[in-house]
Amino acid sequence: MRTRYNRYAWLVVALLALVWLLNYLDRQVVFSIFPLLERDLHVSPLQLGLVSTAFLWVYALCSPWAGHLADRFGKKRMICASLLVWSAVTLLSGRVHSFGQLLALRGVMGISEACYLPAGLAMIAAYHGERTRSRAVSLHYSGTYVGTILGGVLGGWIGAVYGWRSVFAIFGVIGLAYGLVLFVFLKDKAAPEGGAAQTSNIPLLQASRLIFSSAGFSRILAVFAIASICDWTIYTWMPLYLYETLHFSLTKAGFAATFYMKAGGFAGLLLGGFLADAWAQRSRRGRVLTQTLGLLSAAPCLVLCGIAHAPILLYGVMILFGLGKGVYDGNTMPVLCESVPAELRATAFGFLNFAGTLFGGIVAALAGALKSAVGLNGALIACGLLLFLAAALLSTIHTRSTAASLPPV
Repeated sequence: MRTRYNRYAWLVVALLALVWLLNYLDRQVVFSIFPLLERDLHVSPLQLGLVSTAFLWVYALCSPWAGHLADRFGKKRMICASLLVWSAVTLLSGRVHSFGQLLALRGVMGISEACYLPAGLAMIAAYHGERTRSRAVSLHYSGTYVGTILGGVLGGWIGAVYGWRSVFAIFGVIGLAYGLVLFVFLKDKAAPEGGAAQTSNIPLLQASRLIFSSAGFSRILAVFAIASICDWTIYTWMPLYLYETLHFSLTKAGFAATFYMKAGGFAGLLLGGFLADAWAQRSRRGRVLTQTLGLLSAAPCLVLCGIAHAPILLYGVMILFGLGKGVYDGNTMPVLCESVPAELRATAFGFLNFAGTLFGGIVAALAGALKSAVGLNGALIACGLLLFLAAALLSTIHTRSTAASLPPV
């Protein structure tokens, strides 16, 4: 019986990793076809930045509520509904004929995609305990890297060969089909006594007070926001940076902007998961220190990305940046589990998403507006310096090995 449970716990990771892959594929693919949208919809660089910002700000505003609903009504419902809605929006995006229509749909996508990650990570954390949690979450996060690569590579290739409308149509249909698969195979983890899945009836305002009073949560939030600023600057503008600066083709720019960082990131996820689980058995701060090490490794590489112009050197630092960032990414939810009660994990991660995407959206638009003044390379260098600051802040966090449960209501 125990073996069967363990197998299903890892099946949950596999099922949700594919959802996360589709999540990032659908949000990333638009960036790889920016030049096509610029030509066909007659949009400016600032408007292209707003395409990303519209998604991020709506995503940010909805994230705490989405996490709260997952904690209250169950993770499976939120996960399946989220996937079906954002896939339908992706399908409809291939039918737009104006910048306003595209902007509106990206906003709707922000609502639907906000409902996934807090619920998905909370479900994985429920199925995996102290010994396997970092590895499980890290494997789930691999969907981010694979999805981003596929979004950049396939998006650029399909867009160049068949047109950008086909990109949205293909990926939207795939997501809708997989949503039906999840309804059959995914289930919430039951309570230890075999009853219904554990939920929280605490109102959002009270839950927020409990979360923000938890050990280290405010600093975890600040570090996550800084890391997200760097992520979204890269996701939004790196393909265009390579297209304009190194004169890559659309397909090559989409590949290079995603593959090298995400290949390094995938390796970093695996390394960070094993390292953190092992370190946490020996030190109460093992997972926090693993994250700190990851950011300290990533920061100088991002600075070099804004300086290097030789493709081989640029590829090397992109791989190393991804390696360090992957070590950090895979341990965010495990560290959060050491700070907040199990019943509030989805809500707490919703607040992380809120901060990360809010500030990420601001920077994505700002980089587009200041592109002609400071250049995209200046934005990359600034993000690298911010990562040094985030690593210093992260190193000061002290959490418990396991957060206390909520008292009976």
